[in-house]
Amino acid sequence: MAYLNKVFLIGNLTRDPELRVTPKGTSICQFGLAVNRQFKDESGAMRDETTFVDIEAWGKQGELVSKYLTKGSPCFVEGRLRLDQWEDKQSGQKRSRLKVVLDNVQFLGRSGGSGGGAPGTAAPAAAGEDADPASEPRFTPPPSRGPAKPAPAAESMDEDVPF
Repeated sequence: MAYLNKVFLIGNLTRDPELRVTPKGTSICQFGLAVNRQFKDESGAMRDETTFVDIEAWGKQGELVSKYLTKGSPCFVEGRLRLDQWEDKQSGQKRSRLKVVLDNVQFLGRSGGSGGGAPGTAAPAAAGEDADPASEPRFTPPPSRGPAKPAPAAESMDEDVPF
């Protein structure tokens, strides 16, 4: 039987990323992502539903997320689900939490020309700025590279091919 554990999310950071370093020197960055969904309810009115997801980024990608993203920054996250389980020290109850371990991240720019930064990176939010998810751009795939090159004509093929 085949297995697949893959997650693709586009959303806005709910808090500034927290960067920590293990005793062996590996970086770990933790942040939250708000993912919005719009739908029509039974009465036909448009409704918004927001899902909050915890993300964990390791190594160089964690360092990049911590450096370039802030609360409200839009990004595209690719990763895998992981279930953390532990026993609560105070109550003794078993606890669990589902999170996404980041494999790849793409920084999405802000609308309104808020400036600078390399292509594909988000400009840092101003202090106290709250992102309005409705005004953020939607993810669009990169443009195609144009028509494919045609195959060489049969006349120009070498006639000495031994098959």
